[in-house]
Parts: sequence; structure tokens; C-alpha cells
Amino acid sequence: MKRTTFTWLVTGTIALSACASHYQLAGVERSRILIDSTYDAHPDEQAAAFMAPFKHRVDSMMSPVVGSLARYMAAVRPESPLSNLMADILLWTGKAYQEHPDFAVYNMGGMRAAFSKGPVTYGDVLDVAPFENKICFLTLKGDKVLELFREMASVGGEAVSHGVNLVITKDYKLKSASLNGKPIDPQADYRVATLDYLAQGNDKMVAFKAKTNVVSPQNTENNVRFLIINYFREQTAQGKVVDSEVEGRIVVE
Repeated sequence: MKRTTFTWLVTGTIALSACASHYQLAGVERSRILIDSTYDAHPDEQAAAFMAPFKHRVDSMMSPVVGSLARYMAAVRPESPLSNLMADILLWTGKAYQEHPDFAVYNMGGMRAAFSKGPVTYGDVLDVAPFENKICFLTLKGDKVLELFREMASVGGEAVSHGVNLVITKDYKLKSASLNGKPIDPQADYRVATLDYLAQGNDKMVAFKAKTNVVSPQNTENNVRFLIINYFREQTAQGKVVDSEVEGRIVVE
């Protein structure tokens, strides 16, 4: 039983007992059913037949190849090929919105799977970016950018685009921060590309709440998964295999 279901069950039982005194909670029981490959040994034929037409439709939607990757990519703190790629894609997306962001931020928690080397399908992109997050552009003062980087340091790092360089101590404190080789100017304005979810101050990135000049289109086509697909397709059209490496954007000393 999921925790939310369990919580509502207990809450509901207590509520009933409060409204009618003859109800009394006698006890709580739970069990866990492990779902693994054991069930693949003897598939239910009727269930398989029922699911067949749906599987065909889903496969037809998820199987188209949108691009290709040069290597296996997973999201790992403080920095990884996948986290670098995702942040760089947000930065690349700016041109489609007549935006010129100084840097981009993507959260590690928003990357829910890894990419395998080779062909990348629509379904693969959906696995990596399953949420309904939309692209968002905003402006932060330099002092808030430093605050944002300190918040990232406190969790061991988040995804940042090329040009950002953060040095974090082993006890998760920000030691230094620069952009394109220059220290962050506390009085300057910085344009940032990120997700609307993060722009609201979620995932401990509270500094984003100080944002100004927000551009946050909410139509379906602005979902980050479609922007990722657009990037892969453009690279494919140019005859390129998508690649990304650890560059030292975030270093722990």
C-alpha cells in the first residue's frame, strides 16, 4: 500500500471514530507485494491480450528515434554528462524565444532516468523528463545569483550550463563562483533559463523567488521534453551525434 493511501486510511478511520463514538480503531495492518521479474515467468494470457492494442498504440508513439548519443549519460552530483547536457539544452532553447540567457539551471531531481548510448527515442526522452515542466526565462540580480549558487552548493550541486564554474567545499559551502571566467557581480542583472517549477523557488532554490522580467509560456509545446526533442532533431539534421562531458563546472574541494 502506498504511503499516501495508508495515511488517508488512518486519517479517515480516526475521523469516523470522532464523528461516531461506537467506532474504535482496533489496529493497523499493512503488507508489501514485490513486483519483479518473477511475474514474467508465467504471464497472464488474458491480461496480455487485453493490453495488446494499447501496447501497440503506446509503442507507435514512443518508438520514433529523435537522435543519437555518443555515450551513456546519467545524472550524478556534483556534475555529470547528463546534467551538463540538460542545462545546455535550456540555454540553447533561448534562441527560439528571442532570449539570450547568461546561464541555465536544471535540477538533478528532474532527471528521472539515464540515456543509453546510441539511438534516442521519444520514449527515452519521456523517461528522463517525465514532468510537465515548462521553459522559463527570468532575471536575477547578481547577489541573488550568488544566493542561488550557495543553495546549489548546500545539496552538492545542480545542473548548470557551460560557462558556469562553482567551487564547493566538502561541507557543502560555496567557495567561489564565476561565469565565463568572471566573478559574479552582485549589482549586475543576469538572465537565466530554467524550469517554471524551479522558478517558483522549489527544490531548495529559494533565490528564484526574487525573479523579475519573467517569461514563462505555458502551452504544451513549451514542455521541456519537446525542447529536448527539438535539440536532438536539430543535431541529427546537422549530422551530429549528441555528446556531453564533465568539464569541471562544479568542483568539490
